[in-house]
Amino acid sequence: MRKIRKKRKRKKIKMSGSFLRNGGRSLHHPLLRHSRSFPSNSLGTHSSAAAFRLHSRSNLLFSNKPRNSTPSHPFSFRPSSSSSSFFFFSSSSSSSSRNGLVGWYLGMIEIRPILTKSLTAGAIFATADISSQMITLNLSTSLDFIRTLRMTGYGVMISGPSLHLWFNFMSRILPKRDILTTVKKMFLGQAVYGPIITVVFFSLNAALQGETSAEIFARLKRDFIPTIKSGLVYWPVCDFITFKFIPVRLQPLVSNSFSYLWTIYITYMASLQKASLAQITS
Repeated sequence: MRKIRKKRKRKKIKMSGSFLRNGGRSLHHPLLRHSRSFPSNSLGTHSSAAAFRLHSRSNLLFSNKPRNSTPSHPFSFRPSSSSSSFFFFSSSSSSSSRNGLVGWYLGMIEIRPILTKSLTAGAIFATADISSQMITLNLSTSLDFIRTLRMTGYGVMISGPSLHLWFNFMSRILPKRDILTTVKKMFLGQAVYGPIITVVFFSLNAALQGETSAEIFARLKRDFIPTIKSGLVYWPVCDFITFKFIPVRLQPLVSNSFSYLWTIYITYMASLQKASLAQITS
């Protein structure tokens, strides 16, 4: 009986000890979990934020996204992209300004071809006449603006429209641009257009200066042949370049540009004194 009682007491003691141990652990674990929840959450928050920042930085450094993507910070500044965009817009604006003038002129040739070419010829004749006067006149004498006005009017009224009609006519009857066709155009220019426009130039300029028909005829007799000979030296090369390489709509402009030096010469010839009576009767 004593042994049985001792065994029962031992079991009770073991059960109470295990209960205390298990109960203490069960009470300790929630408290431990509760006490550790606050620092663990705070540490987790800080570590997750740090990991997020590190991840975002690594994405910015090693990602393949273009530079013009949205920055991670609203006040971030990238001088390389801004400087490249500045130079791009400045270069595009300067090129657009240059192309704007050329494009405007080409558009005016398409819309108002005769008027645009006539005004261009007038400006070239005016500049050439002023250059001719500055070369030939003395320093004490002043420029003859009436003469410049005559040359400007000739360029606007005669040279510009006639060149427009002549080059369009040549492109219709001889549309090709091979060497043989270009030589044919050059020959027709020197044999047909050149003599006719030279007679018109000297006659009109002399008439505007008040010369009589006999004096005009004498001037043509004196100045026509030398002018044609000089034209045969100067104009074939200019005509070859114009007919071979230049579009039809720009041929009057190029021809007037070549005629700058030529106009200096013919305005000088037109400004010579009247022909003498001996030249008229001979």
